[in-house]
Amino acid sequence: MERSIHAGRNAFATTGANAMSTRPAYLVFAVVMAALGVIGLVYGDVALVWQRIPIEHLPGQQWLAYAFAVIELGTGLGLLIRSFAKPAAAVLFVYMALWAVLLKLPAVVAVPQMEATWLGFGEIAVILAGAWVIHAWLADSGAFLAGPKGIRNARVLFAISLPMIGLSHFFYSPQTVELVPGWLPSPLSWAYITGAGSIAACLGVLFGVFPRLAATLEAIMLGVITLLVWGPKLFAVPLDRTALTALVISAAIAGGAWIVAESYRGLPWLATGQAAWKTPSAGSA
Repeated sequence: MERSIHAGRNAFATTGANAMSTRPAYLVFAVVMAALGVIGLVYGDVALVWQRIPIEHLPGQQWLAYAFAVIELGTGLGLLIRSFAKPAAAVLFVYMALWAVLLKLPAVVAVPQMEATWLGFGEIAVILAGAWVIHAWLADSGAFLAGPKGIRNARVLFAISLPMIGLSHFFYSPQTVELVPGWLPSPLSWAYITGAGSIAACLGVLFGVFPRLAATLEAIMLGVITLLVWGPKLFAVPLDRTALTALVISAAIAGGAWIVAESYRGLPWLATGQAAWKTPSAGSA
């Protein structure tokens, strides 16, 4: 029995390394992380509100920003090189976990009544969930927070993060409406529909009601929002740094959701019963 368990874990890791690294979601996620690093190196600063350091006048803050950028660029490129993918995935997972816990969680603890703090945490948590899935797939057998249990934990994190994003469309509907492209009718309806969509995706993934379909539709929605809201702003002259950073962060959030959706590959689109808290079998993703 012990031997069969180890064999299953090894098969899980081998399959993950070979299959995940060739999937479009993986490639997009890697490129987006590298792009975030390039932006950091070009501007010599952190990623604005998404990566704000909660310590005013921190000595050496610019060098810290450069360190962040190097990690993002290095891990993004590392994921694209098979021999470096495994350590790159581990470093990226730890880095994103620290980003969420040290840069975003303090605001939630300090001002829990403000939905914007939950939104900030939820956005980064979705990226973290994607990085966690990749680490869980590529890590060696028995590695910390990897394997099927790592996939399970990433799915739970992803699910509970989505309402933080979706509710912001209701709490801050005037600001959300301003981001809706002008050629779309009834902007307020789109703000509410997309917010409700994220909440519905949470319920589907969390309770195992068409979880693969729910996660995939959420990823598609986030990707479309990225393209429609921030894509056109790239053609502005001069190029607005905020819009550029928002585009890359938004693409990273969509990429994280896409990676989580890919963890359900092999599960039928209309399958039920695979609740997020249930550990998937080694060959189910």
